[in-house]
Amino acid sequence: MRKSWLPAYLALGVVWGCSFIFIKLGLEFLTPFGVAFGRCALGAITLLIIVKIKKIKLPNDKSTWQKLWILSMLLNVIPGILFAYAEVHVTSVLAGIINATTPLATLIVMLIAFREEKLKVEQIIGLIIGAIGVMVVLGIWQGVGENQLTGVIALLIAVTCYGISFPYTVRNIIPLGLKPEAAATTQLIMAAITLLPFYLFDGISQDYYRPATFLAMLALGILGSGIAYIWNFSIIAAAGSSIASSVTYLTPVVAIIVGWVFLGEALSWYEPVGALLVIIGAAISQGRFNRKVQI
Repeated sequence: MRKSWLPAYLALGVVWGCSFIFIKLGLEFLTPFGVAFGRCALGAITLLIIVKIKKIKLPNDKSTWQKLWILSMLLNVIPGILFAYAEVHVTSVLAGIINATTPLATLIVMLIAFREEKLKVEQIIGLIIGAIGVMVVLGIWQGVGENQLTGVIALLIAVTCYGISFPYTVRNIIPLGLKPEAAATTQLIMAAITLLPFYLFDGISQDYYRPATFLAMLALGILGSGIAYIWNFSIIAAAGSSIASSVTYLTPVVAIIVGWVFLGEALSWYEPVGALLVIIGAAISQGRFNRKVQI
């Protein structure tokens, strides 16, 4: 029932919406590898404490750890590096808006690789509107503005990984029957281990630390990459991958407000317009306008 997952859904949207400014601040002293490792390591430590307190056992079979390692690559390792890399070249506002294309990426992946039903008219319409929205967000008529193309490409690849992760989770992780805390903890442990060599190779960009940057990384790791994944697994299990991926409807709104207020990032008129088109396209493709609202 909605009341069981809605609070976590809203909290997840706010936390992940703020993560873009946390990444931007973390890049003041860390490289993209450092940001990706730091958030996963902090998240893993946080969840290890939680599972210890709750006396929840982690999976003990190799197959489960392998499946969760693949999920960590899709949700943490590759997107973690790419989002941090992208924010060296683009604003946190644009990163948040592009992240809103996750439901569309999820739909495309489900239709191509996890296809279980034929393409519907509203899905085609939604994808077209969403694609137009992405082009509007980027201000395609003038290139990509002040944002560099490499950063935009990195964001799109990262979002594609997210799109793969949701149906993958439904097919391969949810049937395992793991508690959300156990699954999220294992996932982040594998992500941190995978990213550790990259961090040791090139993790710190400069010895410059401000309280704000340190606190940003703590929030990014503990909340954005720790507790948030417990919420994420809970939402997928309760409401499905389609609804879970739509949490990114909230993130661009939060990212725009936070980036504008705290970083003073400029916002062009076409970015919120394009973001609205992306959200509408994703909603249409998921058939949300054809459903009666249930309480």
